[in-house]
Amino acid sequence: MRGHAGTDDETTGVLSLPLRTPAKRLGVAVVEALVDLIVSGEFEPGDTLPPELPLSRQFGVSRTVLRESVKRLEEKGLVTVSQGRGTVIQPTRSWNMLDRVVLESLIAHDRSLGVLDELTVVRAQLESAMARETATMRSRSELDALRDALEEMRTSLADTPRFQAADVTFHETVMALSRNRLAESIARSLFERARESSRYSIDVPAAIHEQTLREHEQIFDAIAAGSGDEAASSMLSHIVDAWTRRRPADHRGTKSAR
Repeated sequence: MRGHAGTDDETTGVLSLPLRTPAKRLGVAVVEALVDLIVSGEFEPGDTLPPELPLSRQFGVSRTVLRESVKRLEEKGLVTVSQGRGTVIQPTRSWNMLDRVVLESLIAHDRSLGVLDELTVVRAQLESAMARETATMRSRSELDALRDALEEMRTSLADTPRFQAADVTFHETVMALSRNRLAESIARSLFERARESSRYSIDVPAAIHEQTLREHEQIFDAIAAGSGDEAASSMLSHIVDAWTRRRPADHRGTKSAR
């Protein structure tokens, strides 16, 4: 665990956090702050959280609120609570990385963009499988809904917000038509967390929109033709290639051993 310095009127010296947390939604705020400290590396696996009393004082919450917050951390796989050892930080392989708070923090502290790289691969695999299913089971009316989303992309190439909204609609339609609710839920969550990151959702030139449109047309054509293999391949390539085009060249993905 790293050292924590601070003056008496600013911090308790326990953690590098303000002395008081805003009163609104105290439990949620404490959980989010602790998740952020763990994910950022303020604590290493095997470290223990500070004792309950000074920690509750630092956050300005009751010990009951703090205990409930620690339970939420345990449910997310970030810590274990054991008698005699206290609250112990767990390695990343134990974390629930699909948890909204954990995933948001992972992306926020993703200096190498390695998390966004991994997220893109997982999302691409899921959407690829759903595109395959959609191609083999879509009805004529469902294909019309997908065609409408594609047409909206065609007519909004010069309007970035409108184009991006149509892009999202296209993907969501493909996922919904697959009727694979579990894959849709996971992929949607991953996509939403990615889009909240400024390093993922960057402005791109109109020429990139044109390439994106062509890739969506290939996906649509494969689904319309009932070609599951082609739909899956086109969707996988599109998602990976779209991220590669936007990805800052000065970042290299790394896999943490934590």
